[in-house]
Amino acid sequence: MKSKNRKRGSGKTRSLITLAIVLALTLVIGVIAVTGMPLDARGLYRLKSWLPTTDAENWPSALPLGLDLRGGVYVEYSAARPENSEADFDSLMEGTIGVIQQRLTDKGYAESNVQRIGSDGIRVEIPDVTDPSAVLDLIGSPAQLEFRTPAGETFMTGDMVETATAAYQEGEYVVAFKLNDEGAKIFAEMTAKYLNQSIAIYLDGVMLINPTVESVITGGAGVINGMDGEEGARTVAAKIQSGALPLVLTQQKVDTVSATLGDNALSTSVQAAIIGILLVMVLMIVRYRLNGVVASWALVVYIITLFFLIAVIPGIQLTLPGLAGIVLGIGMAVDANVIIFERFNEEVRAGKSLKASVRAGFRNAMSAVLDANVTTLIAAVVLLWYGTGSIQGFAKTLLLSVVTSMFSAVIVTRFLMKNIVNLGKLDAKLFTSGLQAQKEEQ
Repeated sequence: MKSKNRKRGSGKTRSLITLAIVLALTLVIGVIAVTGMPLDARGLYRLKSWLPTTDAENWPSALPLGLDLRGGVYVEYSAARPENSEADFDSLMEGTIGVIQQRLTDKGYAESNVQRIGSDGIRVEIPDVTDPSAVLDLIGSPAQLEFRTPAGETFMTGDMVETATAAYQEGEYVVAFKLNDEGAKIFAEMTAKYLNQSIAIYLDGVMLINPTVESVITGGAGVINGMDGEEGARTVAAKIQSGALPLVLTQQKVDTVSATLGDNALSTSVQAAIIGILLVMVLMIVRYRLNGVVASWALVVYIITLFFLIAVIPGIQLTLPGLAGIVLGIGMAVDANVIIFERFNEEVRAGKSLKASVRAGFRNAMSAVLDANVTTLIAAVVLLWYGTGSIQGFAKTLLLSVVTSMFSAVIVTRFLMKNIVNLGKLDAKLFTSGLQAQKEEQ
């Protein structure tokens, strides 16, 4: 009997220590997330502020905010398919997107986002911009690309370049280019004249490269070697191509989003979410007592995990529709806990011990929890596959929220409940109502 009691005591101590460690980690990570200690570029945590805030401009920089929350300009274009072109349309679309992105980056808009929408659409989002006309001129007007002789005289411009792409030939990365008919004729004459000499390429008056002519280039197609790896070849090719877009674009829509509107929307949404979450926690504690505390704890873990994933997974931006997906995911997480606790209460009222009720409750609730989450996952995947723009943003956060809520309900809630019932002889009234005082059978 003494050995058995000692074993029970060690199990109780182990559960108590485990719960204390998990609680401490939850509090520490939660404080870090709320007070603004984001991951910087070097992957180190840095202290930003010890005061919680809901202002968009003071939010942790690790969270990628969308255009509707930061403010800026967005433009949508449609690309015309060329009638006489040997190049693949998808390749031309990728080249056009790369050129626009490179132009914006070169002009200081490194956080801009250029993406393809549908089969022939391009959406350009530029945050923190208040004057759309300046940006539209930047996108629409080509950079000034010039080919100059060794004496510095311009003999050809970028509008004669049809394509420029990075390629791998004979063990090295090169830039393969193709000229139009007029450019091919001029380039053949100049490469013959300046054989074994340098012909420099300038972009907006700044020398880009200064290659040596090793052979006469006829036919309008050639390569430039001596690139600094694949990335260097891609960069040079994009800048050469920036003299003219590979495809003709037609502006379909342009709009500005006020940064003040974005700040207000974010702060209002965050405040509403906090109030809603607190009310849900109070309701769960009143209805399910100690299990309600477990649900609130698991909900905090869910929120921390979800925002961490949003911060580290590339391609996800936090937008107003995305916030809606997060709120829906919170509802899914609470709904799963409700199903589990009701099954648990049924087992307790049937006279089973708390430990047995935890096992049976989760076993009986899993089918309903999985069915509800799987159907939502299917809807999220369909929206992600067929949707565009803000619909995709909603689908991404909803998909991530549902996966995280399943982890919270199936793993976190079960882990916490098992350790709590292992603490010792607990009155079943601490977990549910409508029964006589009932002790845990050990």
